[in-house]
Amino acid sequence: MTVQQCSYRDIDYFLKKSDRRTTSIYIERDGRVSVLAPEPFDRARIEALIEKKRSWIYRSLAEWEDLNRTRVQREYVNGESFLYLGRNYRLQIVSGQNVPLLLKNGQFLLEQSAVDNAPGLFRDFYKLKLIKRIAEKLPEHVARIGLEPKQYKVQELKNRWGSCSASGVINVHWKCAMLPLSVLDYVLVHELAHLEDSTHSPAFWRLVERVLPDYEEQKNWLRINGAGMTL
Repeated sequence: MTVQQCSYRDIDYFLKKSDRRTTSIYIERDGRVSVLAPEPFDRARIEALIEKKRSWIYRSLAEWEDLNRTRVQREYVNGESFLYLGRNYRLQIVSGQNVPLLLKNGQFLLEQSAVDNAPGLFRDFYKLKLIKRIAEKLPEHVARIGLEPKQYKVQELKNRWGSCSASGVINVHWKCAMLPLSVLDYVLVHELAHLEDSTHSPAFWRLVERVLPDYEEQKNWLRINGAGMTL
């Protein structure tokens, strides 16, 4: 994807190539302003849209700062809590364990000799568990929405919970393993709906609502709590 760092008056933004015909603006999970636009880029049209959305951008950035004041900085020490499927589990450092990391008896058990590799071990744990969970849940949503992805992947997506490519591949952030199952459902249905509509048009949201009538509740939970889904 083509990405350019740009600025317009007092607003810095990242300009990205889009497969869609329209231009859209959104706030990334790290607080960056991103603009999705078709190539070749029409800079005048982009700046006109930024100007039109200026108040919304200000409000969204202020809200982002508010929500991220409580971002958790976790340490790999006894008693620290780590999220899995919406619940917190305490970490216990142990010795003589056959595998580096286990979730057992309501605790994450981390082998003492593997502490230095803990971030990667947790990421691998989340990826493995999430792949299995998606394999269980996706067929139900596919049947209800009537759309099936060409493939799905669990990977690092930086600032998105999920994405859907023009070729029909759904990508899900490994951090989604930290979400409650109802919120994971929302992420999956959201990306499935993009197989039919690549935008966030009213028709797109009607499709999401048809499958998940309470999607607004899950969407709002993600907006408020998403900053805490960290290692």
